[in-house]
Amino acid sequence: MRVYISVDMEGVAGVVHESQTDPSTPAFAAEYGRFRRLMTAEANAAVDGALAAGATKVVVNDSHWFMRNLLAEELNPAAELLSGDPKPRSMVEGIDGGFDTALFIGYHARAGTPNAILDHTYADRIHEVRLNGRPVGELGINAALAGVSGVPVALVSGDSGLAAEAKDLLGDHVVTVVVKQAVSRHAAKSVAPVVACRMIREGAIQALQRPHQPLVLSPPVTVEVDFAMTIHADMAELCPGARRAGGRTVAFTHGDYREVFRGWRAMLNLSA
Repeated sequence: MRVYISVDMEGVAGVVHESQTDPSTPAFAAEYGRFRRLMTAEANAAVDGALAAGATKVVVNDSHWFMRNLLAEELNPAAELLSGDPKPRSMVEGIDGGFDTALFIGYHARAGTPNAILDHTYADRIHEVRLNGRPVGELGINAALAGVSGVPVALVSGDSGLAAEAKDLLGDHVVTVVVKQAVSRHAAKSVAPVVACRMIREGAIQALQRPHQPLVLSPPVTVEVDFAMTIHADMAELCPGARRAGGRTVAFTHGDYREVFRGWRAMLNLSA
């Protein structure tokens, strides 16, 4: 069994504020340093669970910010680490490498979700993303790309808002590990990091012992992106194949979701 693990940071136990996840601001260095270690610990918990469930190969993709967060020297040596940026497939780079299942660790709810820690969808300038009319966050965008390669998402960990999103999108078969109950965007009641790691390890074992179905979208697939400002849409519209669907909305349609994902990534980057 080959297991793919995508690890974000906002959904890690104890994280409640950007200062704990921001590698770009020197003033936040101490806090970020603490929480990247906790991020690495949760990644290791997922690796440990996958190995206990019989995984013969595990790849961990660092999926937060500049994607250079996980401490390589502390990662379980049984896993391979995929890190750095840019990656064409971003948070699910390499998902087409013959994996049987995927685990999404430390994920967060989509932009606009109430009572969810640091809710966003890739960038704060994105107000909403829809796939074939359905609002999705990073979970849905990435799970759909995994689905193109026949890889189901078996487990997601993060806060209570993310868990509800995962059940709604992927169904009751997906295992959700709730490490914190969000009170607001910047407040949550969290389990201790050691408890979160135990929950993730046990959840991974449970998830990998049951069947799962990949998320497959019916073609053609349309992605619609609502930006915060018209200037963002002005720039995103420069993506070949994109079309303006509203003052702040740009859309892209293709029969192959891999091309839709490429279009989404291009619009996101151009809008910056």
